[in-house]
Amino acid sequence: MIFPDAMLGMLGGGQLGRMFTLAAHSMGYRVTVLDPDFLSPAGAIADVHLKAAYQDREELGRLAETCLAVTTEFENVPAESLRWLAAHCAVRPAGEAVAVVQDRIREKRFLQANGFPLGAFAVIESEADLGKLDASLLPGILKRARFGYDGKGQAAVETLEEARAAFAALGAEPCVLERRLALWCEVSVVVARGADGQAVSFPVAENRHRNGILDVTIVPATVPGELARKAERIAVEAAERLGYCGVLAVEFFVTADRQLLANEIAPRPHNSGHYTIDACVTSQFEQQVRTLCGLPLGDPRLLSPIVMVNLLGEAWKRGEPAWDVVLKHPDAKLHLYGKHEARPGRKMGHFTVLGSTAEAALDRALAIRATLCPELALEPA
Repeated sequence: MIFPDAMLGMLGGGQLGRMFTLAAHSMGYRVTVLDPDFLSPAGAIADVHLKAAYQDREELGRLAETCLAVTTEFENVPAESLRWLAAHCAVRPAGEAVAVVQDRIREKRFLQANGFPLGAFAVIESEADLGKLDASLLPGILKRARFGYDGKGQAAVETLEEARAAFAALGAEPCVLERRLALWCEVSVVVARGADGQAVSFPVAENRHRNGILDVTIVPATVPGELARKAERIAVEAAERLGYCGVLAVEFFVTADRQLLANEIAPRPHNSGHYTIDACVTSQFEQQVRTLCGLPLGDPRLLSPIVMVNLLGEAWKRGEPAWDVVLKHPDAKLHLYGKHEARPGRKMGHFTVLGSTAEAALDRALAIRATLCPELALEPA
């Protein structure tokens, strides 16, 4: 085990790295962040901020020399950097596990090979693959295999002609085409798994999106108990099959006929898991510290129904938002990420509202959001 006052390493300096650093500091650890952004949210509060590219061997070497263990906050960190670090210090999750889920093609094939339920899809690596496309996959969503997130790097297509045009617009890079599904809702499960194989899952979260970006998370999810338990089982099994050590999230579609289908795996804490900071015995970020340091896992138990609302750059359209709108509510918690520039679609923070029921918390949260940012008063599509 790695005990407090040790230096831990973080590849990535965004808000997830910032919340990891806060959790690590509260437990008595020190943190070195490697991120090229001089204004990174995590770098601003870390003990050490190495301002370099993720492939910079000199700075990776400094990270390995000064840290007992290293983790990551985003899936697009070069897996080769994780593998290199692993030869010099503990690295969790392993580079190979991250490599599987940072590529949609490998991820889909992993899910398929392990018998997890998922929607129909096709791998599109060239124009020729479109010529052999099964017509039943249209209409669909064409997604770039690498470096896509929050709706970026994807396009809705109705016809083969639109699919060809979208493939070209995405740079003719390898893609996955997923058949469009009639959905009832979307849910996610955050799992923590230790190096000893012990794993626990947090309660299932129900997620609503706006323009491809997570908008609102409701916990507990309003899905049947049997379906929730199945989602938790699949998420834990996915972590086991990956040989994963750390925190990951599995996103699911729930179709109109109540089928549960795995969608994506995120090899890190997840936006939909931020509710754990305010509503669970142990947060997803404390679990990340615990798995990194080889400590026993914390209790993931939910203490109160809760709703999380993302705060995007749109909320700054008229200047600094009126935070008293949130802070005057004793059951609301505000979390800002320390980003220096607000842009449309950029995650700047979030707030949560706790309540006696998820429905009560949702009503209060949406009312607060409607006052704080009237442009987002309408329910997401």
